[in-house]
This record gives sequence, C-alpha cells and structure tokens, in this order.
Amino acid sequence: MTGIAAALARLPQPDHALRADAGKRQQQLTKPPGSLGRLEELAIFLAGWSRDGTPTVNAAKVIIFAANHGVTAQGVSPYPSSVTAQMVANFQAGGAAINAITGSLALPLDVIPMDLAQPTADITLEPAMSEAEFLSAFNTGAASITTGLDLVILGEMGIGNTTIAAALAASSLGGRGADWAGPGTGSDSNGVSRKAEVVDRALARHAHADTAAERLRCLGGREIAALAGAILAARQARIPVLLDGFVVTAALATLFSASPAITDHCIAGHLSAEPAHRKLLDALGLQPLLDLGMRLGEGSGAALAFAILKAAVSAHTQMATFDSAGVSNKAPAP
Repeated sequence: MTGIAAALARLPQPDHALRADAGKRQQQLTKPPGSLGRLEELAIFLAGWSRDGTPTVNAAKVIIFAANHGVTAQGVSPYPSSVTAQMVANFQAGGAAINAITGSLALPLDVIPMDLAQPTADITLEPAMSEAEFLSAFNTGAASITTGLDLVILGEMGIGNTTIAAALAASSLGGRGADWAGPGTGSDSNGVSRKAEVVDRALARHAHADTAAERLRCLGGREIAALAGAILAARQARIPVLLDGFVVTAALATLFSASPAITDHCIAGHLSAEPAHRKLLDALGLQPLLDLGMRLGEGSGAALAFAILKAAVSAHTQMATFDSAGVSNKAPAP
C-alpha cells in the first residue's frame, strides 16, 4: 500500500524538449498555424511521451477489466450480477459492441475477468476488499501494461460499478451521493435516488479512507483497482492512456486525489451520457475528444476516439512542410 503512495509521489514527466520540437514541426507543415486545432495538440502531447519525439499509436490495445460487486445486493442496478460473466463471454466470442468497434479499427482487445464468481463485499457494510485482495487486483492491472506499447485504451465491465464509481468520486473530490449517482445501465429516478442513498451510507462507513489506496480498497471494486493499477503502471512506463467513461475516469480521480499530476499522460476519449462524467472531467481538467451520447462502457467511446489520435499522428508525420512541398509560407510582417 505504501508502494502505491511512493509511486504517485514520483511520477515521470513528459519530455518538454520533444514537445517543443513537435510544436516547431507543426509550424512548418503546409497549413496555417493552429488550423488543425486539437489534432495539433494531440500530436504534440504524444510526442512528449514518445521515445524519440515522433508521435505514434501503432502499438495500441484496448484492455477491459471485469468484476462483480457486493453492493448490488442494495438494488442499485436493474440488471443481475450474472450479466457481468455473460457479457465477458460475449466479449470473448466477439459479439459485443467493443468487438465491432475494435475490429473496424484493427485494435487488439484484451479482456481480463477478475474473480467473477466472488463479488467484492457490500461497501455499505464493510470494506470492498481486504488489503491482499486489493493489491492482487491492483497488480493485475499493472501487469497488463506490457513493454512496447505506444498507447493503452482502458475499459470496464461490472454490474453495479457506476455506484462504486460515484462513491469513489465523492470520496476523492467531495460531495454526496446525489452529486455523483446517475442512471448507469438504466435506473429510473427512484433507482438513482437509491444509488445516492447507498453511496452516502458507504461514505459514512468508510470516512476514514483518506489515501488513494484505501479509497480503492474500501469503496472500489476489483476492476476499478485494476484500472488504477494500469493507469499508474502506464505512467511509470511513459505510455499515454486513453480513458473511456465515468467508471474509468473515477479510477483516475482516486489517484488524482493523491497526485493531481497523474492526469498528465491521460486523454479523455469521450463524454459519457452518465450525468456526473462531465463534472468529473472538469474536476480533473480533461477535455473529451468525442461527445456522442454514449454510456455503454466496455471501452467503446475511448476506442472510437482512437481514430482521432491516429489521424492526429498521420497529419503530424505525413504532411509535407512548406519547404519540401515548395509552398510559400506566410509573408513576414512589413
């Protein structure tokens, strides 16, 4: 547990010289400066985390962590916990939305189920995980970050995990259940109110959880602990992370509560239709790439955003410069 705090206290930083070089190249490409808007910013961002200043996303993959939650006993989801394992089987068979999206983009997909037959404890009654269980989940996420990757795209699956995400957001950033609870997989207004009340009870029970690791252990889930482990391991390996929706962002927010600089290697892939996602992104200072009204999870919104990153890289690396194309640049001021 102390090792997580120590790692958060010494995060690698982007290479500012490589960022500056990428910015200079953007000024030389055959376009008015700034005319590609955020595509230019993304290319410079990726250059700062690259090995040699050349942004690339050729070695990218989607990782989905899946787990079950004891808090579903409180009636926080209209779906039974058995759906988690059923959807994992659907992922593995290639029949889910994320399979279709990653297939269209030629993105590798890893699905990591985590003790699906053993839900975490009900967070309104006791800590979600023992220290050993938490560290096992966290380290599973960290171990998923393999050498040679240019980009990691993170997603999740777990019935009940928007309640868990709301609890983590409230514990990490402040507020009550009503500030963070939303419909998730389709709860009606009564269901959302129930989720908010459940979150408040969990917050009261675990008010002592005042470190990132303790928040994840007491209020989190195995898949969210794994997401946090993957985010931190990616940072240590200088690999950018493309985030999916509310649940993935809540895992980041928990690390942010200990070290705000943790967001520096992260990109918000999209804005989820889950109402609190916008509030969460604003608190973390992240601007989503897409806003398509999606709330599926599975890494689906982030996988779609990968196409934007790929285009940003192509524009940066493949466009001609004014000199190479023989195109006149902007005339100097008289």
